Amino acid sequence: MKQLNLVLALTGAMYLAACQPKSGQQKQNASAGGDTTTPGVTTPTPRADGPVFTKEGVLSFISKAKGDTIRTIDIELAQTDEERALGLMNRKSMEDTQGMLFIFESAQEQSFWMKNTYISLDIMYVDANKEIVSIRKYTTPLSEDGVPSLKPAQYVVETIAGFSDKFHVQVGDKVDFTIQK
Repeated sequence: MKQLNLVLALTGAMYLAACQPKSGQQKQNASAGGDTTTPGVTTPTPRADGPVFTKEGVLSFISKAKGDTIRTIDIELAQTDEERALGLMNRKSMEDTQGMLFIFESAQEQSFWMKNTYISLDIMYVDANKEIVSIRKYTTPLSEDGVPSLKPAQYVVETIAGFSDKFHVQVGDKVDFTIQK
């Protein structure tokens, strides 16, 4: 059992090391909710088609024009460095009713990449006031190129590619979310 735990620990460390930013750049991985050992967080179970989605809250997109709800989705959370590094990595599919919310301590320019992310995503960068400040649509799966926020963001919402076009989510719209306890 000790050998298995050691193998798992080393595999996890190698996995996290592979997710580290290149040449000093601060990049997060735009990828799938992977294993974490964070207390109180349900760990997704890996499957042949990637990790299983784990609902940890709900997030609504709110129109800047009318103030009405555009769409509400279930979300997984990425709040720790480890969770943010794993993101939606290894996910092979995702519904348009699901997404991942990355939460940072403060607003700053962010840059994500798609390393080990098999599905194209829309990445919505959101400022401290929960307003969408930039949307990067149809990201390239498995790419190590940076996908920068272009403006400071404290939150990042990842959805399946085409989500923002399908539901007419735009820069200036807001988000509101509730985390399950």
